[in-house]
Amino acid sequence: MTDRVTRSLVPDPADTDAWNAYLAEGNAKQARKRVSADVLLRDPSGRVLLVNPTYKPGWELPGGMAEANEPPEEAVRRELMEELGIRVTLLGLLVVDWVAPHGPWDDQLAFVFDGGTLDEDQAHRLRPRDDELSEAAFVTTAEATDRLRDRIRRRFEHALKGLDAGRSLYLHDGAPLM
Repeated sequence: MTDRVTRSLVPDPADTDAWNAYLAEGNAKQARKRVSADVLLRDPSGRVLLVNPTYKPGWELPGGMAEANEPPEEAVRRELMEELGIRVTLLGLLVVDWVAPHGPWDDQLAFVFDGGTLDEDQAHRLRPRDDELSEAAFVTTAEATDRLRDRIRRRFEHALKGLDAGRSLYLHDGAPLM
């Protein structure tokens, strides 16, 4: 009896308005994921760009959180423009990291893209453009691993491995799964 009742509540797909309302109701009940998108950018000497956010401790790769319905690659491009005033061509995906719930945060998908190498002039002129960053600096990979917090450092190290291997890596909390 329950199956018949449930089936009778499903609208006819030919009734576009009713069908879309029905789908929207189901969509509203689905889980939502937080999504971050960062970029690995280098200068001509091979140093990597890190930024120092003003709203939390520690250094990070440039990038940030995606807005609702924003693709990760667009989020990182937007963040780079807002925070550093630069446009880059993304050369590929290096890492997707599923981050487990921690503290007050739900789980998250963290993407790291390859932003390539900035030319000498771009790298020299790079400065924070808004109040979310206090500093931006090109550092050696060894300096980067010293400055980055554990979770970000693991993701960064695997992004470098993905860059060297020429393929994307899938991580769970910074550890390779595949």
